[in-house]
Amino acid sequence: MLSKEIATLLNEQINKEFYSAYLYLDMANFYAEKGLFGYENWFKVQAEEEMSHAMLFRQYLLNNGHTVTLSALADPSKSYENTKDPLVEALKHEEYVTASINNIYEVAVKQKDYRSQQFLDWFIKEQGEEEANAQENIQKFEVFGSDNRGLYMLNKELEARVFTPPSLQL
Repeated sequence: MLSKEIATLLNEQINKEFYSAYLYLDMANFYAEKGLFGYENWFKVQAEEEMSHAMLFRQYLLNNGHTVTLSALADPSKSYENTKDPLVEALKHEEYVTASINNIYEVAVKQKDYRSQQFLDWFIKEQGEEEANAQENIQKFEVFGSDNRGLYMLNKELEARVFTPPSLQL
């Protein structure tokens, strides 16, 4: 049975995932205002992913007989000095989310909650991918972003990203 402590942590994670979606939509807005619609698209897709993650946590709690508690989301609005800043902020945020999921996993290990560990395995793998993608965006921007043609090509590349719903079985 899912403990109250893990249920509380998972509820908090739901809200963190929804905040992530909110944050990434704010970043998408920043890029839209700059006319960088590929970057806007990348962050819109990222927001969709984060919402789907929140919904997976929600369903896991419901499947295990726990109440889902949603709280108000903080204002994600930030001021960015340049077009690289949101990319750096996104990596920091993904590292924060990774730490949060790792913490839940550690509690599940201590409690010998094997079902939650198995559920969280997917998120741990996913966070590795999220951090790698964020790092790749920064690296590509650092190499090509200062050149207008390079930035144009990066923007076009990011325009092609599409949302693919996760295939995690609950």
